[in-house]
Amino acid sequence: MPWTPDDAPKHTHKADTQELKQLWAKVANETLDRTGNEGRAIREANAVVGRQAE
Repeated sequence: MPWTPDDAPKHTHKADTQELKQLWAKVANETLDRTGNEGRAIREANAVVGRQAE
C-alpha cells in the first residue's frame, strides 16, 4: 500500500507543510519497499520528519 502525502497527518502531527508531507510519504514508501514492514516504515518516516521539523 503506497502512502501519499495526504496520509502523513494521520501518523504524525509534525508533517504540517506540504514539503514535510511529501518527505514523509517518500521515506515511508522507500522503507516499505526495502523492508516490507509497514510499522517500521511509519516509524522511520515519523523520525525523519521529526528531525526536519525541529
